[in-house]
Amino acid sequence: MSTKTINRRAMLTGAAAVAGAGLTKAADPPTQKKVYRTGPKPAMPPPFSTAVSLGNLLFISGVLCRTPGDIKAHTEFVLGEIKRQLEAAGSSMEKVLRCTVFLADLKDFAAMNEVYTGKFGDDPPARTTVAVAGITANSLLEVDAIAYI
Repeated sequence: MSTKTINRRAMLTGAAAVAGAGLTKAADPPTQKKVYRTGPKPAMPPPFSTAVSLGNLLFISGVLCRTPGDIKAHTEFVLGEIKRQLEAAGSSMEKVLRCTVFLADLKDFAAMNEVYTGKFGDDPPARTTVAVAGITANSLLEVDAIAYI
């Protein structure tokens, strides 16, 4: 390969192309994975993190309700916990891009929706809702979320 070819490639890639065009390059978002905790790190941490970000995306693991109650009470608790985790990471319910709702019984869909509706502002996130067998801790639902920070 000639020196002329190498120099052209250098000019056409990365900062050389931006500088050569007279433009300023925006800083790349951080690519460091960050784990968020709402309390101290447990002595025996579970095999997953409850909230992790990379760049401007925040991923919240499935949130459960471990206390007795109906689907409305469980939904209220789970969405409240998601809100708390979002705010601890510098985000909000309005910045949620996607949710997945796992229901223990599809018959609870309408009641879950009554509580869910309006929790994410005027423009709700994309969502998938499925009925599954065997949600941990006898929770009636589990919800995970992806949000923008």
